[in-house]
Amino acid sequence: LAGATSEAGLVVARAAVAAGATVVATGRDRVKLDDLAAEVPGVLTEEIDLTDGDAVDSLAARLHDTVGPVDGVLHLVGGFRRGEGIPGQSDADWEALETALTALRHVSRAFYPDLVASEAGRLAIVSSTSATKPHRNTANYATIKAASEAWTGAVASGFGADAPGRGAAVIFAVSGLAGLEQQLADRFVSLWSEDAAVLNGSRHVLTA
Repeated sequence: LAGATSEAGLVVARAAVAAGATVVATGRDRVKLDDLAAEVPGVLTEEIDLTDGDAVDSLAARLHDTVGPVDGVLHLVGGFRRGEGIPGQSDADWEALETALTALRHVSRAFYPDLVASEAGRLAIVSSTSATKPHRNTANYATIKAASEAWTGAVASGFGADAPGRGAAVIFAVSGLAGLEQQLADRFVSLWSEDAAVLNGSRHVLTA
């Protein structure tokens, strides 16, 4: 779980552990990671800045050797910024939002070899409905989400070539994640019971 110290991370971690998965939760806040581990016994935690590509590469290699090959990644790194109209889309907000895209690139590249080698590799991201319906007040945010979806689509293309019928990259889009955490968790866990060829490159809008 990439960026697991939110409420969504807690709910997904609990569901994945209940399904029998070995869960590794990452985040930048040691206290929040410890709280997560206390809430969900059995979860392994890793304090890491996912925008540091070298650190992510090292993590992927270490987990491969210690925990075992990774079969699934859920990217939860995010954040929301808005501004008033196009002139209000500040560089500071863009830079803050861009960290989510940078983290996605690093994580998907580092764990790609494990995912394509898996009998059922899965990569999923949480995006926003604004990626396909951008608004002037959230142009920075919508653009980063659209770019994240494009990157995930490219990963899906990679899976289609390198792990046909086995690997799947999936987008979950929400207008807001609050209240949908359990639905996200259930859908993520269910990815391993669904046909990879059908799932790969798909986009699913989650609603209440």
